[in-house]
Amino acid sequence: MSFTIDSARNIFPGTLSADAVPAISARFGQLSAEDQLALIWFAYLEMGKTITIAAPGAASMQFAESTLAQVKQMSYREQTQFMCDLANRADTPLCRTYATWSPNIKLGFWYQLGQWMEQGLVAPIPEGYRLSANAAAVLQSIRNVEPGQQITVLRNSVVDMGFDPAKLGTYNRVAEPVVAPKSDDQRRKVTIEGVDNPTVLSYMDNLNANDFDALVQLFTPDGAIQPPFQRPIVGKEAVLRFFREECQNLNLIPERGVSEPAADGYTQIKITGKVQTPWFGGGVGMNIAWRFLLNPENQIFFVAIDLLASPKELLNLIR
Repeated sequence: MSFTIDSARNIFPGTLSADAVPAISARFGQLSAEDQLALIWFAYLEMGKTITIAAPGAASMQFAESTLAQVKQMSYREQTQFMCDLANRADTPLCRTYATWSPNIKLGFWYQLGQWMEQGLVAPIPEGYRLSANAAAVLQSIRNVEPGQQITVLRNSVVDMGFDPAKLGTYNRVAEPVVAPKSDDQRRKVTIEGVDNPTVLSYMDNLNANDFDALVQLFTPDGAIQPPFQRPIVGKEAVLRFFREECQNLNLIPERGVSEPAADGYTQIKITGKVQTPWFGGGVGMNIAWRFLLNPENQIFFVAIDLLASPKELLNLIR
């Protein structure tokens, strides 16, 4: 057989991903705009007690400064309407601007809105506001999952707001500046119990070092990466853009893995471990599996990143 991206997605089919995340996200998307905004606010306040939300760096937020300044000058009524427009994915100039931003800029934008809501500079949820029964049920579902899944649900909720980028036509993507790769003396090398494949180790090391140019060279020209709950991103140019826009300053902590031969001289490797993001404190790690398919030349043809269903899945390396 000859592997395709679709067939590669089926390696290690016993991997149990956190299906609760897309399920909760789908239920969130069915709520009214008002309930979506209220739920984000309540979750923001509640999660702040257990999860440290890190302030975005100045370099990440420079592209949102103009929009934030406009929002700050609005009346409470106008601010509420603007946030409802974002939730409704309305076709307005500000919603179109929001649509062009990278996920990290959107996260930073909502972080600042949350700070201003606490300070009274942006319209807060009215005192005594009660969530609808549906919104309260979604909030309880968020409470019931692990912190790594919670931050993924809340991240997805704000990233998916704004006008639909697919309807923008040709536009310039806006992302924060790409950080420079770490110097040699700042880099650390990972070790993975059960796996010593140099390509996989280099993948982890280069991503931890923000060395995206070296990282993408590990892929075949038609190679692909599949982020959690997304379709595969195919081709070196698209993969490199994904790394630059969404993977800066990650901390990958692979723990153990298994390597097996596959058809046509390919090798399939599964690694489990944790990932910490710069947006949340070091105490919060997402339980992750990486499923690699390497070609006979030991290049990455496909890698899937799965957010795992539970901590016990970190030990599940069966096919």
